[in-house]
Amino acid sequence: MLIGDVARRSGVSARMLRHYESLGLVRPTGRTEAGYREYSNEDIRRIFHVESLRSLGLSLREVGSALDDPGFKPSALVDDLIRQTRERIAGETALLTRLRRIGAAEPAGWEDVLQIVALLQALGSESAGKRQRAALSSVEGVPVPVDALVEAALSESDPNVAGALRWALAQSGDGGLTLLAEGLGSPVAEVRERAVRSIAEIPGGGATALLRDALTNSDIVVRRCAAVALGVRGVADAVPTLIGMVVEETNDVDAADALSVLASDPVLADQIATGLVGFLAHGTADPSARRRLTQALADIPGITASRALADLSHDEDRAVALTAAYILTLRDVP
Repeated sequence: MLIGDVARRSGVSARMLRHYESLGLVRPTGRTEAGYREYSNEDIRRIFHVESLRSLGLSLREVGSALDDPGFKPSALVDDLIRQTRERIAGETALLTRLRRIGAAEPAGWEDVLQIVALLQALGSESAGKRQRAALSSVEGVPVPVDALVEAALSESDPNVAGALRWALAQSGDGGLTLLAEGLGSPVAEVRERAVRSIAEIPGGGATALLRDALTNSDIVVRRCAAVALGVRGVADAVPTLIGMVVEETNDVDAADALSVLASDPVLADQIATGLVGFLAHGTADPSARRRLTQALADIPGITASRALADLSHDEDRAVALTAAYILTLRDVP
């Protein structure tokens, strides 16, 4: 079969067939009387073998080794091709993500595009200072796409940069809540905590709903963080978790502050006081826990809290008794 016929039937151009011949990959077994290349059926099968291996990403040099080296073992080469393909996919995926983010920002011109690209690069910088500046500047001029801010916030370990990113997310509205909700279900504990802390700083009913759901999260750190945020927002569902935090001395100051906010509602004040007193009544609280409960009761108005403080003023632990007595004198001040 002449080269033109081979090219038509195989889909490999005559120019490429000549290139294969120059490399020694596929040499036609014969020539016509006029000197034209003539390919046998075996030559054509080899052409298809070459094309099959090329489709896997092999270079022509690797194809030649695979076909001609009797001792060639494909496993190492295939593993290398898998690694290269994964790296290429990761690179293309990152590029696609960046392009989508730029498109979502709806830049008005190339100057805007350049600013967005610069901010995205800064968010991925190894310098914490650059990342922080990028987060703080993201609400000025051309904003960083919210999904980029969420991604950065969920992966940021530096506390100062993390705070700047949470602030930027709060300024951007509730557009990142869906992605942050996914973060709450992450298998990585640090990501779950970063997600709930970010949600806690976003105002509005959408964030509050997510925080309510987080009260039943399997991660106790998430539950506690959500409870403090909900308490500040006046959501009564947080009361049991907040009381538990006071008893267990886990971020107990913030928990007590949140309880005092909730106690501005007289009904909730009595519920909170009853909950705090419950731990005292069962006698399960050690002196340090009783001191924390006493201090928490200080900001809870109502007769239930006052009666508990009166009882605590006679506590066997002198520090508890003195604290309760002092709080009672303050409560008597008009």
